[in-house]
Order: sequence, then C-alpha cells, then structure tokens
Amino acid sequence: MNKTYETLKYEIKDRIITIWLNRPQVHNAFNDTMLTELVDILETVDESGDIRVVIFTGEGKSFSAGADLNWMKKMVDYTYEENIKDSALIAEVFYKIYNLNKPVIAAINGATIGGGMGFVGASDIVIASDKAKFSLSEVKIGMVPACISPYLIKRVGEGVLKELFISGMRFDSDWALRIHLINYKVEHEKLLDAAREKAKELCLCGPNAIAVCKQLFVKVPEMELKAAYDHTTEVVARLRISDEAQEGMKAFLEKRKPKWQ
Repeated sequence: MNKTYETLKYEIKDRIITIWLNRPQVHNAFNDTMLTELVDILETVDESGDIRVVIFTGEGKSFSAGADLNWMKKMVDYTYEENIKDSALIAEVFYKIYNLNKPVIAAINGATIGGGMGFVGASDIVIASDKAKFSLSEVKIGMVPACISPYLIKRVGEGVLKELFISGMRFDSDWALRIHLINYKVEHEKLLDAAREKAKELCLCGPNAIAVCKQLFVKVPEMELKAAYDHTTEVVARLRISDEAQEGMKAFLEKRKPKWQ
C-alpha cells in the first residue's frame, strides 16, 4: 500500500494499520475531502490480504470535532439533492467501518464530538484516553446524529443513548465506560500502546473467523429465530471444512502456532 492523503496519515507495522485523522488545526473535523479519503483507505484495507487490524486515532489534541464548520457553511444553500449526496458520504464511511472484514479499533485520544462519535459507534473495540471527552452535540445547532445513530444504538441501546441525543451533554471516559460506549479507559500516554497490544492479540486469531464473527452481528439480529437457527448451523458447517479452520484445529492438536500467525 503506497498512497498519499491530504487529510489522513497512516503507518503499517506487523500487519496492523494505524490511521490518523490528520487535520489537527481544526480538531480533525471532517469535510468532503476527508470523507472521500476515508472511503478510499477503507476500500483498500478491505481488499488487502496483508493488513489484519485497523486502528483509528487522531493527530493532535482531539480525536474528531465532527463536521467542519466551513464545510457546513456551504451546506446552508444546498438543495435537498445536494444534501442527500453529502449525507450519503458520511453514512458510507461508518457503514464501511462497521462492515469491514477486519477488526477496527478506535483509540480515542481527545475530544470526540458530533459526527466524530460515529467512529465510537462503528468500531469493534474502543479504547479511550483518560483525557477524552464525548458529546453528541448536534441538537445544539438544530441537527441530529442520524447517520451515526444505527451504530451507536447497536453499541449502547436506547436507554442511555436517548438522553445523549436530545441533550447534547458532554461527558468523560468514566461515564463512557459506565454506559458501555467504550471498552477500555487507559492513561493518555499509554493509549496507542494499549491499542497496538489489543491489535496484536487479534492477529493471533483466524482472519476469516473474525470476518464471519463481524457478519454475525450484521445478519443475526435481524433474523427470526428459525432463520437464525438455519443460518448459524450453515456457518459452522462451512467453516469446519474451510482451510483456515482445518489449519487451526490441526495446529491446536499438534501444539503449534497456526500458519496465519
């Protein structure tokens, strides 16, 4: 992978890609350029056989302040059709993160506001700095967190999330951990180390098995019980005869590491 981006930077090491949102001068607020570049890098990672885990974090003091105000100013005069196009681009980014065939870790290094919360909702594992702050602030300007709502509702549930949606309240990592919005809270200086250690743990697992696990969360909740019965039975049967599972079981019995490690 050899690409250059205007609003992102990345590093690949030990089959782990770390992606920095890289507009620190505006607290990593996203505009159409960043969203387009995020779609591109996610598609590249999805197709890569060499990358096993993705880590998202922010350059500078913030993770992401959500939508760029200068970009939003342009939207004031947009037609309905133009607004649909922009909204679809935001939705596409988080859809691709949630459905990526590789695990995604969000390392939240600072303020995560508005649309930036989409990374929290759509990522598989969220590790936050003890300096991180969170807010679904859209209602403060007469907007709503619509495009990111499916992922946050899946992650947290309606009970605690409704207050966050309708109040725009700001809260810290302790509160985020208490409501299960994040998986871990760590000291700020140890954030990326913690994310990389978790990524290395995931690299020990079968890559196809991880991809199928992620798809279970997409498909099973929408199924009736009998349909889920049939689907999950087929999933197990297919995986047992796959090359990856055969290698994994043989490695376990032979007390060695599987080849994917």
